[in-house]
Amino acid sequence: METAIIIRYCEIHLKGKNRGHFEKMLKENIKKSLKDIDFTFTTMHSRYLIENYDENDYDIIAEKLHKIAGVHTFSRAVVVDSTMDNILNAAKTLCEQKEGTFKVITNRADKTFTPGSMETSMFIGGKLLECYGGKLKVDVKNPSFALYIDIREDGKSFIYTDIEHGLSGMPVGSSGKGLLLISGGIDSPVAGYLTAKRGMKLDCLHFHSFPYTGEAAKEKVIELAKKVGEYNGGINLYVVSFTHIQEAIHKNCPEEFMITLMRRFMMRIAERLAIQQGDQAIITGESLGQVASQTIESITSSNSVVTLPVLRPLIAFDKLDIIEIARKIDTYETSILPYEDCCTVFLPKYPAIKPNLERVKRAESKLDVDALIDEAFLKVEKYVL
Repeated sequence: METAIIIRYCEIHLKGKNRGHFEKMLKENIKKSLKDIDFTFTTMHSRYLIENYDENDYDIIAEKLHKIAGVHTFSRAVVVDSTMDNILNAAKTLCEQKEGTFKVITNRADKTFTPGSMETSMFIGGKLLECYGGKLKVDVKNPSFALYIDIREDGKSFIYTDIEHGLSGMPVGSSGKGLLLISGGIDSPVAGYLTAKRGMKLDCLHFHSFPYTGEAAKEKVIELAKKVGEYNGGINLYVVSFTHIQEAIHKNCPEEFMITLMRRFMMRIAERLAIQQGDQAIITGESLGQVASQTIESITSSNSVVTLPVLRPLIAFDKLDIIEIARKIDTYETSILPYEDCCTVFLPKYPAIKPNLERVKRAESKLDVDALIDEAFLKVEKYVL
């Protein structure tokens, strides 16, 4: 039997006169993700169709569709010419291995097709009971599964039983471009995933503290960036050396402000790199109150040195909520590998939890901020993932 994959979107429906722009962007993102697979791509009202593909490629296609922001649901459907006999035969085939309760749901876009939607559902449901009455029963309120019949205007009908859920959200690239500060921890990859899901195309920035952090720590971050990139249509990772800045802070400034001053330098470097790469915002994995650098006072301090918007998608998340998402997107096991990142180097015994901004500025005045940042940009590694 001929099959097709029906792809549906959700939020794009709300875009009014701009809807076509978002539809086109999602279409291009799907085609780019599936570029190594042979298929025919067709646009149908509020849906896309993948046709003429090798059935052996379905699992690969499904895996990729699960990671494309903007895809709400998709289904593998049997495609037949719109006659009642063809629809019934397809329905029998799909239900042959099914057990339990069911109902039939018919969508009749072709209003010239007779009988109507309700009558079609009743007829097909009755025939299925005649054929499989020993193992199937009708339950229109809480069925084990539904049989869907979609009768289209072009004389074709799509019959299916399974609906798989995608990411939903908005197509990547539809909400601008941002720079994700990615560490080796649990939070920042989740923040990147959530931002990509809302349609923002991402670059990544990682701060490396060689020799205090080794190559294994950097490889860990590269792997995390790759995983985020699966939801982002690929990703660029920039690695900046941060050792000289940490050593300068450690040597010249009060220990209690070590983390606060590090964050201020990171934000300045991030803003400069973002502007260079055309990124419009900075994204962090901060969660309010989770650690000393994530109190409102610390956040105020780091925000005060940049003018670009700083997005914190995890700001109100509990740690367990973040871990749950990390497991879902397959970053958790990589994140907990025991390799230090730069934020664990030179940790003060008693960090300032609520740093006073004026005292922070006085401590920072002992450093040549511009020279330290210029030195950081002398060697920036780029990875295209």
